[in-house]
Amino acid sequence: MANTPQAKKRIRRNANRAEINTARMSRIRSFVKKIETAIAAGDKNAAKEALSAAQPELARGVSRGVLHKNTAARKMSRLTKRVASL
Repeated sequence: MANTPQAKKRIRRNANRAEINTARMSRIRSFVKKIETAIAAGDKNAAKEALSAAQPELARGVSRGVLHKNTAARKMSRLTKRVASL
């Protein structure tokens, strides 16, 4: 158990950050899911719109430290390729 005041504060802070990061990842996953459902439905216009909405979300996840840069780049590349192949 944490004894020092800074360790106790760190525990509180980590809990708050974990909650924020979980919400942020959930939001990113929702955007990606919209693209995948549009691809499954074969709706190219909806997939393009969803892709353009998801790109800044993934970039924001990288800048906030929730996602690794290469992970976001890989996801974007694969999704873009799938949308283009419709």
